[in-house]
Amino acid sequence: MGMSTGKGGGRTTMAEINVTPMVDVMLVLLIIFMVTAPLIQQGVKVNLPATKAQPVEASDKKIVLSIDANKKVFIGEVEIELAELEEKLKANAKLQAEKELYLHADRDLPYGIVVDVMASAQRAGVTNVGMITDPMGTPKVSNDKPKKP
Repeated sequence: MGMSTGKGGGRTTMAEINVTPMVDVMLVLLIIFMVTAPLIQQGVKVNLPATKAQPVEASDKKIVLSIDANKKVFIGEVEIELAELEEKLKANAKLQAEKELYLHADRDLPYGIVVDVMASAQRAGVTNVGMITDPMGTPKVSNDKPKKP
């Protein structure tokens, strides 16, 4: 009998897990982490709220920093120039006591202006920045549907 493949002959190679692809994946991940780690350290620290976070109650009277679609910055209801933002935050006694503010930015804003505002807040001594987001269910107003005459 020339064929020596018995009952378990062909299965021995299948039982061994090929480790090479896993090592490749691990190396790629390691490189990604090595590249991103310094970037993470340089960035603005943000404590993101948990996904199931309770909605922020207005009665808490937290300081809310808003940026509207026209890139205007507001502390509460008061409009403030971006250049003066850091000074205003440093001068705010409540903010300096709590070191906490909430950021509410329009979703269509370029990312850069949000980062600038957050950097100003961090320089002013804010350690906790909460992000106020519109609930996922809120429909965006758009006039996509063509009106039939």
